[in-house]
Amino acid sequence: MSGRGLAKHLGVLDIFCIAVGAMVSSGIFVLPGIAHAMAGPAVLLSYFLAGCLMASAALSTIELVTAMPKAGGDYFFIARAMGPAVGTVLGLLSWFALTLKSAFALVGIWAFAHKLLPFDARPVVVGLGVFFTALNLLGTKGSSRFQTIFVVLLLSLMGLYVIVGFPRVQVSYFVPFAPHGWNSVLATAAFVFVSYGGLLKISALAEEVKNPSRTIPLGLLLALLSTVVVYCLVVFVTSGVLGSESLDHSLTPISDAAALVMGKTGEIALTIAAMTAFLTTANAGILSASRYLLSLSRDELLPTFFGRVHPGTQTPVPAVLTTGAFLIGLFFVPLESLVKMASMVILLTQALTNACVIILRESRIHNYRPTFRAPWYPWLQITSLAGILFLLAEIGLQTFLIGLIFVGAGLVFFWFYGRLKQEREYALLHILERMSARKVVRNALESELKEIIRQRDEMCLDRFDRIIEASHVVDLGRIHGVEELLRELNPALLERGLDRPLGVEDLEGEEPRVKFVEIFEGIGVAEAAASRPDVFDVVLVRSRAGISFPGAAAPLHALFFFLVGSDEKDFQLKAVAALAQVLQDPKFDSRWRRARNAQALKDLIVLADRRRVCSLEPRPWEPQALPDESS
Repeated sequence: MSGRGLAKHLGVLDIFCIAVGAMVSSGIFVLPGIAHAMAGPAVLLSYFLAGCLMASAALSTIELVTAMPKAGGDYFFIARAMGPAVGTVLGLLSWFALTLKSAFALVGIWAFAHKLLPFDARPVVVGLGVFFTALNLLGTKGSSRFQTIFVVLLLSLMGLYVIVGFPRVQVSYFVPFAPHGWNSVLATAAFVFVSYGGLLKISALAEEVKNPSRTIPLGLLLALLSTVVVYCLVVFVTSGVLGSESLDHSLTPISDAAALVMGKTGEIALTIAAMTAFLTTANAGILSASRYLLSLSRDELLPTFFGRVHPGTQTPVPAVLTTGAFLIGLFFVPLESLVKMASMVILLTQALTNACVIILRESRIHNYRPTFRAPWYPWLQITSLAGILFLLAEIGLQTFLIGLIFVGAGLVFFWFYGRLKQEREYALLHILERMSARKVVRNALESELKEIIRQRDEMCLDRFDRIIEASHVVDLGRIHGVEELLRELNPALLERGLDRPLGVEDLEGEEPRVKFVEIFEGIGVAEAAASRPDVFDVVLVRSRAGISFPGAAAPLHALFFFLVGSDEKDFQLKAVAALAQVLQDPKFDSRWRRARNAQALKDLIVLADRRRVCSLEPRPWEPQALPDESS
């Protein structure tokens, strides 16, 4: 086994099915009876409101994942926004919470199996745990296929239940609609919010997604929309068929209603649907949870053993085996109080996700470039954060104290292990640097995000990119005339191949030594002959205030000065074409002016969306072949 990357097998359908499978389980097959006792028929609104709150958190998560589509999902971007201490605690807790939820799904399978099997189903359930572990060892493709088949079966059975049950709904069961008041509807929304909790954990699989910029937003939003619709329809039919007397406090409400409208066959069908839901939740849990161990190991916050990836299946074998073994062990442990703690972890993670969007945007890190931006910033994040904190307040003192113990254990682990392994730069430091006007960052986070963008967008490094990376930058703070500009520019040009210093006279006349073209207002390209025929180089000039340059209609903020040897005329045309594509971005001028340093100016060009000839160029995220030592 090696440390190679994970295979990109997951498409929109895969993400949709994994997300739906992660959400649909006890939240709809067990909770509606308890929730109906709390809110009455208005429980329908409680499920809808909880879905809306999840949507706000989902939009923030999608923004972060499209910026950083890496294994570990919320751990990865929380660590990059808030630091390795917070990331370590949340990564370990998320792994534990997801594994715990999967173990509880196995308990659900065992509970519903009593309706179908005449014997104790514990050995069967343990066998399922082993099966899911083995399935995930074989790769995400096989696991996602299993998920797709069972989610289609699950949604078909639930759709059949809604279609058959709808005509049997009695309107009188919805009067009064909110017998316990509207406050109880909000409190119940907090109670059923965990029914959507599996959605955001799919971000842990981001590194294995094909075209994550499109696939993740589409897959997650379709999954959430579908789940909200299914939940509301199923709860509506169940409330209208059973009524309060039969529904309140029932632990098998959907099966009970199916028995009433579809007979014994319907009860069996919906019991199978419930078990199918628990199967998909357990499978999605192992698939997602194991990626937290992988990502923590990559960041040296866990032993490197957990970061090993099998070269054939391209799966993190030690991480999957550890998660599967822990899952099976938890099946034999009383889980009730710990499951509530897992729900608290999910809520806490979603609160921090909203905070991460605010931190990363306000840090003004130039390589934070999500392809999807959450709307209504920052009010969406603040409102979502307030709603999640309200739900956390409803979680209960005992659960809060248990969660606090686990947080403390995570901090102790980080202090004695992770802290000694690495010092990671994070976005919060960039905000502190700007507030204190003191240098506290080394741009390591910018470099890491640059490599992530290249991998996400499958960018190769062509010759033009490499020339830009090696170029000299002249950054002028105040208004400069031509003579002042040349004093700053000449040393760099002479070092790179200019035969003699330039003067003002070289920019003027009918045959000037320096050729100049103003491409757009405030952006120009200049060219001078190099002393050697094989030279091609560029010097980047930025002036926030503007440069008065001969031949320019307006002061220049960006000047690209090319040195061109006689043998490089053909490549000069390619370089100008590449630069023209970069400059087509309508936001280029404003980003160029705002860039905080020389590297940010270079990154603005080398990370631009343009055509590159990649067939013979290295891709920085792919392992390069080693030279043959025998030759």
